[in-house]
Amino acid sequence: MKQRVISLMLTVAMGATLLAGCGSSATDSANAGADSGKESAAAAGTESDEKDFSGEGKVINIYSWNDEFRTRLEAVYPEVESTSSDGTVTTLKDGTEIHWVINPNQDGVYQQKLDEALMNQADAAADDKVDIFLSETDYVFKYTDKDADVAMPLTDLGIDPETDLADQYDFTRTTASDSDGVQRGSTWQCCPGLLVYRRDIAKDVFGTDDPEAVGEKVKDWATIKDTAAELKAKGYYTFASYADTFRLYGNSIDESWVQPGDTTVKVDQKIINWVNDSKEWLDAGYLDSNIKGQWNDDWNKSMGSQSKVFAFLLPAWGIDFVLNPNWDGEAGNWAVTNPPQEYNWGGSYIHAATGTDNVKYAKDIILAMTSNQDNLLKISQDYSDFTNTKSGMAEAAKDDADFSSEFLGGQNPFVYFAPVAENIKIAPLSAYDQGCVELIQNSFSDYLQGNVDFDKAKANFETAIKERYPDITEVQWPE
Repeated sequence: MKQRVISLMLTVAMGATLLAGCGSSATDSANAGADSGKESAAAAGTESDEKDFSGEGKVINIYSWNDEFRTRLEAVYPEVESTSSDGTVTTLKDGTEIHWVINPNQDGVYQQKLDEALMNQADAAADDKVDIFLSETDYVFKYTDKDADVAMPLTDLGIDPETDLADQYDFTRTTASDSDGVQRGSTWQCCPGLLVYRRDIAKDVFGTDDPEAVGEKVKDWATIKDTAAELKAKGYYTFASYADTFRLYGNSIDESWVQPGDTTVKVDQKIINWVNDSKEWLDAGYLDSNIKGQWNDDWNKSMGSQSKVFAFLLPAWGIDFVLNPNWDGEAGNWAVTNPPQEYNWGGSYIHAATGTDNVKYAKDIILAMTSNQDNLLKISQDYSDFTNTKSGMAEAAKDDADFSSEFLGGQNPFVYFAPVAENIKIAPLSAYDQGCVELIQNSFSDYLQGNVDFDKAKANFETAIKERYPDITEVQWPE
């Protein structure tokens, strides 16, 4: 079994851009550096015991795909002294250096480079070892797998999840755990998704842009379908693309794509429901048939002021990293409300690598970044992240003065994010999720665009998933 896991870790993801998100579209460069000499912005301490770093390594290698984690660590971690102008080295107050090893998510490059480093971990020199690495929800299970044993159990770091992380959202702790329920990572993020809509279009069609009133128009799938007809009658699309709704269906599957120890991909009925519903919405004109999926120029332009698209389904990072940069109109023309179904999209998990020579710093950083409420509230305030303490987000939802958004016309989005986060039930995970999520959409995108028939799309997925993961022997479709 362990050999199979190692083989899977070395499988190179090819041909598709990662759909997990978490802001990677805006910051996949290693060179978005902070100003030299930037001081830590917070004096708040961590919740670890008094630090004794004697015997620890003097180089902490942290693997990630962008500068998102670095900027947040610089903002709240009190041990930070300065960061190099190119953003590649952060120096701590005791002289220890964090070396940021950044590779882009695109085409699986990040995972390939990380996997190679983890496979060489045992023989690597102390200053070359992976100490901390990040993963995303779509492939976190690959790294928390107990047989792979590349991410340390948090208890081995001296972190007790039942006490130190008790205020985290339960589904994030489950996501960061192996099949035995042992937590092997932690996150500062919780990524509940909302419906983000154009106020001007809402006023034109519904006579109001009030979030509560709009929320009633999109409260479930049956209601939003009726609303889509209203929008179409006025010349608007409800969503830009069929890909915009995928996460809501995919987050609610009943079984994982691949069961532990199995070699069969099982396609959940909810995925086929997404295909059928997307075809219905396309045929009805509720989606823009010219927009093929996401993360392309047409999709980006559909967020602009000349677009006829009413809404997008996005988490906090999607509003900040994707929607805001693509909007070319005045601030305040967007608002958020409840989605038709609770869902989560994304999440960056922090892991201490097995074999690290910086165990105490790994513990200290994980606690500072994922359990200290003051730190997390500062991250929410400075970066608009919905962070991972239930009590902290409940506090933010009541604090319009500090947590309102200029981009959202002064609205406090945490009022809507918090209840969605409370109700998220994360879908069962597997080590194959990234490939399954990408390739099922790619294959059926051709069907939805009229390029192939339904059976050909199924056959194309079967071929693609076996090429991506050579150990997969079968694909089972719902009856």
